[in-house]
Amino acid sequence: MEEEIKGRAKGGLARAAKLTPEERSNIAQKAAKERWDNPNPNLPKATHRGVLRIGDMKIPCAVLDNGKRVITENGITNAILGSRSGASKRLKTARGKEGALLPLFIAPKPIISLITQDIWDGPLAQIQYRDGKRIVDAYDAELLPTVCDLWIKARDTGILQKQQIAKADKAEILKKGLANVAMIALVDEATGFQEIRPKDALQAFLETILRKELAAWAKKFPDEFYENIYKLKGWPWTGMQKNRFSVVAYYTRDLVYERIAPGILEALEKKEPKNDKGRRKHKMQQWLTEDIGDPMLAQHLYSLVMFQRLAISHGHGWNRFLKMVDRVLPKRGNTIELPLNEPDLDS
Repeated sequence: MEEEIKGRAKGGLARAAKLTPEERSNIAQKAAKERWDNPNPNLPKATHRGVLRIGDMKIPCAVLDNGKRVITENGITNAILGSRSGASKRLKTARGKEGALLPLFIAPKPIISLITQDIWDGPLAQIQYRDGKRIVDAYDAELLPTVCDLWIKARDTGILQKQQIAKADKAEILKKGLANVAMIALVDEATGFQEIRPKDALQAFLETILRKELAAWAKKFPDEFYENIYKLKGWPWTGMQKNRFSVVAYYTRDLVYERIAPGILEALEKKEPKNDKGRRKHKMQQWLTEDIGDPMLAQHLYSLVMFQRLAISHGHGWNRFLKMVDRVLPKRGNTIELPLNEPDLDS
């Protein structure tokens, strides 16, 4: 039996239990700012430095003389967010004025709400170290999978904004890749292969995994979208190699282009009109802009696939699925149908 917690320690735990996630966040961040403003003269030193390269991502890292492995804030931000979003920058700036530092990769409020005190005190505790004459700000390398978990949990509990879901999907892919690499590293260590393994072999392995996963994730129209249409209609699915039924093009127009944003279907049809044979030379989605159009399409398709999965898991058919979509993602310009009692549409 552990010794009973008494005195100030007991009072401190009781006070911490009453704090909101926002209050705990501010306390931890203000403590970090104090460490930043008054660096410890006995800071650990970097003994080894490097850059973890994963595709286009570059994550500066180091090993300190106390054995700690660290990575930079910018590196984690690039890995999760892909870029420094305007909203995250504004949140960090606002909190900075309040006297609390906040990493960009956890700046969104849905992410902050999920951070426990153990995470604040553990991997999220900022680390300073000396690299020559410089003082470098960093985090424990264990933070990267922890941040991935936070984004995944926020997505799965439905508290992310629509435009943030793609970042959570990327975090999930990154975490799977890191787990696979960790397993390979353990096998190499157990067998002694790490002694003769090429220097960048694990990075190359991780990059191969992520490129494959991200390529599938980045497809504008995932295969599952079409496969689920066939399942909901009760048609046999023969794979993407076979020509799809012509009516599927109509369903795509109905579910996607008529619901993304007002006027987008008309604009795309003007950009890519049909020829004399009633066909288009290019796919309409190729005209969507990379910074706005592509993310809108990805977010919309993600929602549709979630509704498809929900309908399939409950044994619903096509008509019930359409009712779900009409209520949540109505066609632009259409009125939303009132949720009145209805007969079973699939019977």
